[in-house]
Amino acid sequence: MAEQQEINDNNNAMCEHCKQKTKERSEKEHRDMINRLSRIEGQIRGIKGMVEKDAYCTDILIQVAAVNAALNSFNRVLLADHIKTCVTQDIRDGREETVDELIATIKKLMK
Repeated sequence: MAEQQEINDNNNAMCEHCKQKTKERSEKEHRDMINRLSRIEGQIRGIKGMVEKDAYCTDILIQVAAVNAALNSFNRVLLADHIKTCVTQDIRDGREETVDELIATIKKLMK
């Protein structure tokens, strides 16, 4: 059975199941996300430095907890935006399979 193919922007054939969804974000939304991730990245580098300098375990654990909290906050903001935009639009467009995708995503986030 031949798989349906489409041509992507680089004129390469790609099977229908391999297409990646994308989302256009406003400049502000993009900048805010990048800034949050950059701060988290800095926190991770700080933890690495603490390990390299043999910092006390409890001090490292507290910083790891702060990174976890920052990542959870990032996820909450991103998930809320996803529901308000992508999921809502897909449901309006009759693509109810997006609800199943959302449920699977939430299950992964709650592990």
